[in-house]
Amino acid sequence: MNILSLIGRDKELFHQDIAIHEAELSRIVSSSTFLVIGAAGSIGQAVTKEIFKRNPKKLHVVDISENNMVELVRDIRSSYGYIDGDFQTFALDIGSVEYDAFIESDGQYDYVLNLSALKHVRSEKDPFTLMRMINVNIFNTDKTLQQSIHKGTKKYFCVSTDKAANPVNMMGASKRIMEMYLMRRSQEITISTARFANVAFSDGSLLHGFNQRIQKRQPIVAPNDIKRYFVTPQESGELCLMSCVFGENRDIFFPKLSEALHLISFADIAVKYLRNLGYDPYLCDNEDEARELAKSLPDQGQWPCLFTASDTTGEKDFEEFFTDHETLDMERFQNLGVIKNEPDYDESKLNHFTNKINQMKNIQTWTKDQIVELFFEMIPDFGHKETGKYLDGKM
Repeated sequence: MNILSLIGRDKELFHQDIAIHEAELSRIVSSSTFLVIGAAGSIGQAVTKEIFKRNPKKLHVVDISENNMVELVRDIRSSYGYIDGDFQTFALDIGSVEYDAFIESDGQYDYVLNLSALKHVRSEKDPFTLMRMINVNIFNTDKTLQQSIHKGTKKYFCVSTDKAANPVNMMGASKRIMEMYLMRRSQEITISTARFANVAFSDGSLLHGFNQRIQKRQPIVAPNDIKRYFVTPQESGELCLMSCVFGENRDIFFPKLSEALHLISFADIAVKYLRNLGYDPYLCDNEDEARELAKSLPDQGQWPCLFTASDTTGEKDFEEFFTDHETLDMERFQNLGVIKNEPDYDESKLNHFTNKINQMKNIQTWTKDQIVELFFEMIPDFGHKETGKYLDGKM
């Protein structure tokens, strides 16, 4: 299945930039050592493959998902085979003492890339998963940053999100706060990051869910009023590697908006997806009708679909990669824009945030309202709105 055609494109976004810089990119990768954290997620796998195929001296990859790590290795062996360099995988939780021991035993890497994240808006529905999001997206990032500084790492890359620009949900806000922590550590180590759009058919995404629904003969459900930018998994890996290798201190890379990258609705992709499989979409009026018709319609060459307006907490009306207050470099690359940053952060606010979260964890009692209030202290113009409805309450 051609992902590009499903998301309404006929060419790759970064082909020109990769071609122009390939010789230097390959030279740097082949002479360097890498640690990829969160390597078994969709973006992590894509980044790992981009590094592996350029023959690094050392490539160690870490992820909490043992099963996804197995698939990553099978994918790499089946696609690229082997390299002379030291390639190893480690099924570790980066918040654990085992991970700390792993770093202490060696930890010598030129580049550390952190792709680990809780990325779902649905993860903010309860205070406990929300606290884990804060730990993974903010504090584990700061921890691995400090370890990289201690071990003399040359460059630290961490993926952000387009949702960190004028955030309206807790996930985007957690990444925005993470960027503040990055700016603080940029005084001690060179850092860069990337904001980009939805990765088409990434694990756990709505588009990835289409595959699951077809396999399980279940209805396709999608919002018809939300349009998003999409990049392919390979493009996400290319963007991260370009930022990691070529980004100057505090640079945030993002895909330039152009005719090659345009908005498309989930419902439109669903229609393209089904027709690609040989089915005509059949629009249903409610969940009960869609579930019932899933038993018979596929045998007639049709697939039940439920396309509705979005009304859940945390959905942003539009997507943006930067704000009006950020300084841009749009000249260096063909299809990559760069946000240039000064080390702009408030030490007292970061310490206050750390202390308040630690207090909550120490007494093992907190509410979502307390965390939301703390986020507003960090981001005064935070656009969070609570609707009382969440994605887990829908089919």
